[in-house]
Amino acid sequence: MDILVIGGNRYFGKRLIALLRESGDRVTVLNRGSSPPPEGIEQLVADRDDENALETVLAGRSFDVVVDQVCYTPRQAEIARRVFATRTRRYVMTSTVEVYEYEDSASPVAESALDLAAVTVDTGLPWEDPEFLDAHYGEGKRQAEAVFAAGAAFAWTSVRVAHVLGGADDFTGRLDHYARRVRAGEPIAVPVVNHPATYVYVEEIAEFLAWAARADFTGPVNAHSRSPLTTADICAEIEKLVGGRTVFQEVEVGEVSPFSFARSYGMDDSRAVSLGYSFSDSGEWLAKAVSETIGTIGAVRR
Repeated sequence: MDILVIGGNRYFGKRLIALLRESGDRVTVLNRGSSPPPEGIEQLVADRDDENALETVLAGRSFDVVVDQVCYTPRQAEIARRVFATRTRRYVMTSTVEVYEYEDSASPVAESALDLAAVTVDTGLPWEDPEFLDAHYGEGKRQAEAVFAAGAAFAWTSVRVAHVLGGADDFTGRLDHYARRVRAGEPIAVPVVNHPATYVYVEEIAEFLAWAARADFTGPVNAHSRSPLTTADICAEIEKLVGGRTVFQEVEVGEVSPFSFARSYGMDDSRAVSLGYSFSDSGEWLAKAVSETIGTIGAVRR
């Protein structure tokens, strides 16, 4: 297959590209050129926000599948919908569990919980402002999905990715946050009622995206490992590696630590299973994932 990956220069995007190449696919990456592609991978350089630049660099090109790792806003989705209308038969958008940011359900949340037809798309919001975009990450993804759902010339799917753990190249700093506090016995702020959440191992989400690229289903699909995890589950693994003691401080208002949640919105993977994909159990990889990341942060600043 001839596959274009938009973005994909870090974390599970890099793993996705490697898997596609190892499977014999012809892989091309499109990004702004801030980093070179892996050896043997063609690179197209353009700013995905610049429609004219995309049209120029993609002139005469078409792909079996496009995997979009960096579609964050409805503006970007609208540009992609136009530019790739005649250039691909399938479009895979990497989305997020945060599209369910308004959900609070004791039961796992299915894809149908979000009615994309009812989502108001507002391209006039200041999506170009990094602070605004960061503060409205889930909303940007939700509106981007709604743009594709409203009508695209190609078949599309959005992969709603759970919180990702693992890898020496985890750039988020979230496990570092916990490791430093656990080692020092410092308080970790959590909600009074701290709900579990769904997670996925970095290698597994790359595998799922590669699988989704070759599949033919459409519409959104949740992607996560079985068995939700709590903040305590994650901290217990960190304790094993760095020593120290986990001290939770319950707070009713104010900022809480990453991977702690005042609401319940764990995802339901029934659709992925019905389509033929079986996710692992989080207990199978949690210790490995934590070890991979903690081992790379300066021995947890000893």
